[in-house]
Amino acid sequence: MEFKTNYITPDIKLSVFEDELFKTEVLFEHHLLVWFISGETKIIQAGASYVFNAGDIFLIPRNQVVTVINYPKGGLPHKAVAMHLTVERLSDFYSKLNVKPARAVNDKIYTFKKHPLLQSCFSSLLPYFDVQEKFPEDLASLKITEAITILRNIDKNVDGILSNFETPGKIDLAKFMESHFMFNLPLEKFGYLTGRSLSTFNRDFRKTFNVTPQKWLTKKRLELAHYQLTEHAKKPIDVYLEVGFEDLSHFSFAFKKHFGYIPTMLSRRQI
Repeated sequence: MEFKTNYITPDIKLSVFEDELFKTEVLFEHHLLVWFISGETKIIQAGASYVFNAGDIFLIPRNQVVTVINYPKGGLPHKAVAMHLTVERLSDFYSKLNVKPARAVNDKIYTFKKHPLLQSCFSSLLPYFDVQEKFPEDLASLKITEAITILRNIDKNVDGILSNFETPGKIDLAKFMESHFMFNLPLEKFGYLTGRSLSTFNRDFRKTFNVTPQKWLTKKRLELAHYQLTEHAKKPIDVYLEVGFEDLSHFSFAFKKHFGYIPTMLSRRQI
């Protein structure tokens, strides 16, 4: 079963998922503010991971690449309400304020636990998902403005993030890829995040690593999986998603082709 997503506006949605898990890599074009109703989500960034449960509220800054793994929990589906805080809406909001954007954008995920004001803002949206009438745009704008205003009062640091409207500039390719190779993104997205077109990304990549991007990515992901299996005694089913593979059989096939034995052999040695 895939996600069921109900939009009351293009920027406000309710998602429900009842299967065992749902995993995806996402490059967030807009800031995303999420309120968890039930279930569990694990979000993996380069160098950090988070686990969110019912009642948690968090903000993911835009232009961040993350792995998202969603699970039902306690007999309840994975269910969440999310708001997209678009550049257009934020630009209009901050045009009326004297706020300086942050020079160095922090890529951390902001967590607000079960803050009562944010919970009230989100819970007031729930009845609108059950009616057939179109959600008025002026009301949607008010609800998103309310959420932004609450965020600014809870954490003064979000101003620097939300008021920054720059696109990614050209950055060190080797440094970025060494910390982001486990994210299964199209090469165009890797290019965008490093400030390059696809053709420039491919050219710079070959010049930097002397191999094609796909071969390098596969090797790095398999080496990370091998480390997790041997040094942390994890099982293949616990690592294949986190290192950038889409299914267990493909991971096992690639692992055996690279190392000469199947990954479960390492798990047996731990017994």
